[in-house]
Amino acid sequence: MNSTNDLAAPRLPRRRSLAHLFGQWGVFFRGFVEHPRMVGSIIPSSRFTIRKMLAPVKWDECRLFVEYGPGVGTFCGPVLERLRRDGELIVIDTNPLYIDYLKRTFADSRFHAVLGSAEDVEQIVRALGHDHADYVLSGLPFSTLPDGVGDRIAAATHRVIRPGGAFLVYQFSSAARDFMAPYFARIEQGFELLNILPCQLFWGWKDDAA
Repeated sequence: MNSTNDLAAPRLPRRRSLAHLFGQWGVFFRGFVEHPRMVGSIIPSSRFTIRKMLAPVKWDECRLFVEYGPGVGTFCGPVLERLRRDGELIVIDTNPLYIDYLKRTFADSRFHAVLGSAEDVEQIVRALGHDHADYVLSGLPFSTLPDGVGDRIAAATHRVIRPGGAFLVYQFSSAARDFMAPYFARIEQGFELLNILPCQLFWGWKDDAA
């Protein structure tokens, strides 16, 4: 039987050069300029936001982690570093610029970057051989999504998450909570000041009896 230590993933061999950093920010900024309504911020999330957002995740129980709107992968590295060896990370984005960048950046067999909509998360998860997700993370700007899209994403997310799992959301406004509330009975809320801009954090838990 594998221990938790056996399942822990090795740290990722990622390019950390100054050129890579500027390249990452350039890609992120270009994506924001081209699709401002679909990108939550002009600047990637801080390490403080990442740490606090991921803190409640039970990594030893997580076999599938899904992220909506990964951008240039600000959360991808930290998730893969924490994810067990037999786990998988699926990221979904409508912007081919980001998906192409992520595929070139993360050389990890557990990582899958999908060009598509979060509304179709159930089909995407099944297509990659899974019945459900343990956790879903989203930085999508719910307040600026087209009419109806936010509600469909929240509904599909609730269906795809296993009982006991959670929908993790970080936003600059409280709009996301309004979309989560009809589907997630227990929503915990936090705040991270050390981020540009300061952001609100939400953890919507799916009831074990669901």
